[in-house]
Amino acid sequence: MGQTSEMNPNLVVSHKYPEVTYSYSERDVILYALGVGACARDAVDDKELKYVYHKDGKQYIEVLPTFAALFAVASHNLQLPGLVYDPRLLLHGQQYIEIHKPFPSSGCRYKIEPVFLDCMIKGKTVWVDVIYGSINKLPLCSFFYLGEYVTGVQPRSKAAIVEIEVESYEKVSGELLCTNRITVFLRGAGGFSKSSEPYSYSKYPNHPVSAVKVPKTQPFVVFEDCTQPSQALLYRLSGDYNPLHSDPSIARIAGFSCPILHGLCTLGFAVRAIIRCICRGDPKMVKNIQARFLLHVYPGETLITEMWLEGLRVIYQTKVKERSRTVLSGYVDLSRLASSL
Repeated sequence: MGQTSEMNPNLVVSHKYPEVTYSYSERDVILYALGVGACARDAVDDKELKYVYHKDGKQYIEVLPTFAALFAVASHNLQLPGLVYDPRLLLHGQQYIEIHKPFPSSGCRYKIEPVFLDCMIKGKTVWVDVIYGSINKLPLCSFFYLGEYVTGVQPRSKAAIVEIEVESYEKVSGELLCTNRITVFLRGAGGFSKSSEPYSYSKYPNHPVSAVKVPKTQPFVVFEDCTQPSQALLYRLSGDYNPLHSDPSIARIAGFSCPILHGLCTLGFAVRAIIRCICRGDPKMVKNIQARFLLHVYPGETLITEMWLEGLRVIYQTKVKERSRTVLSGYVDLSRLASSL
């Protein structure tokens, strides 16, 4: 049953989140890599075996940078006073990830304390920024969540846009590991503003993430990869149990013919393609990732990721081959270029 009610922005921004504890192991890292397609076409792929196995006797496996998104999924809770919405109608709009330090292949418990930083409402649309960042003296682990800043907001009947930011710190040293911002679109949660004047709440100045235009020229490189019919069922084991990705009846209520793939799973496929083709298999070259989710993907469809190299920035877009539709676009900034390019 869908829920609709006027949002109370004052209740939303005044809510104090409790601290959250999260832990992960090397097994979680491996499961995530398999969930975004690593070694799916070749179980002993020389460029990807290191994500799931101690290749060449190494002590640790390597971690894909998009693994950071899982910490946000584990800690994030939109069940807030003053915010009423139907979770089946939630759409993931944008994601931004900044990596400050490579992730360890396993981590111990990690606590975070979310605090609202910014809220603005105009017409029938809202965006809210939240930051998670409590450093506790425990062994290390990493955590982060993301909120893409909206450059302009237009009234949208019966809908809300929510932005959340999480910063993650290493427990022992207190070093910042990553920053993550996410934008979600909550259908049916708007209609709360009685005035055309914007409601504003802010604790820090906005720093918008730059928009990106996909070039009209031929891509520098193109990579094709196949998702599996069970891809969403595998990816959900990494922590995102939204039934939209597993329950046919819920998917139909949301307007889809069958369960769809997680947007973050599609992003994992795209960034893995960039690491493979541009970074020559080195995930540590990735500094930050920006993604805009444009359209859903059905498990089993083929993803074609097109990449353009502009200095240290890779602009990309991902298309579904079977439907000839663009489903994802954005950029990845690199710390350096591979010497073999």
